[in-house]
Amino acid sequence: MSGTDQLVGLIAGAQRILVFTGAGISTASGIPDYRGPQGVWKTRAPVYYHEFMTSAEHRRAYWQQKMEDAETWGAAPPNEVHHAIARLERAGKVEMVVTQNVDGLHAAAGTSKERLVEIHGTNREIECQTCGERSDPGPHYAEFRRTGDAPLCHCGGFLKAATISFGQDLKAAEIARAYEAADRCDLVVALGSTLAVHPAASIPLYATQRGTPYAIVNSGATEHDRLSVVTLRIEGDVGAIVPVAIDRALEPTT
Repeated sequence: MSGTDQLVGLIAGAQRILVFTGAGISTASGIPDYRGPQGVWKTRAPVYYHEFMTSAEHRRAYWQQKMEDAETWGAAPPNEVHHAIARLERAGKVEMVVTQNVDGLHAAAGTSKERLVEIHGTNREIECQTCGERSDPGPHYAEFRRTGDAPLCHCGGFLKAATISFGQDLKAAEIARAYEAADRCDLVVALGSTLAVHPAASIPLYATQRGTPYAIVNSGATEHDRLSVVTLRIEGDVGAIVPVAIDRALEPTT
């Protein structure tokens, strides 16, 4: 039996799936990954949260970087993997989608807010660092282009993308939602992630403590590959494997 056949069987037999996703599911949408040869991690210096909060120069650099990203891939569409995961939810088989990605493509494909944890936030909203209000990025990018100064909230607080920057605390409520889902799920499927970023990568492992089956699909090595709790490891293109497996798993039985 092939790895894809085994994945189909796991998905078909589960009712409360935790889908954990990383940058590898969005490269087909034109969004670069983080640790590949041309990944964001290797091609740019990050602006740290404390720098953003204490330096006008760093805030300008941050907004310039975000504006360039938005112009390059900000309108990237969801691909077949995002749509397949949304179909899985509509079939009533998803406990939660937990993503490390900040591209907002799960939501754009139709994954509901109630079933989505964007553990590192989203670039599709702007958040005030003082009052917490969220807003659409477009007007703020327009203001930055016009003035060259990082925009401010109406309360006077600093505005930044609703993402978790280096050195910024994760949202405790979102972490809790992810772990609660891991405690309820009957299958974990990790897609397109090297499973190297913590604490996010510990969420699938938390589910396996109850004996929950754990499948990984990724092109390239992951940090969990050698662990005995991994039920199924498929090496290959997530976009070529996962939509087909999900559609087969959702086919009516005769």
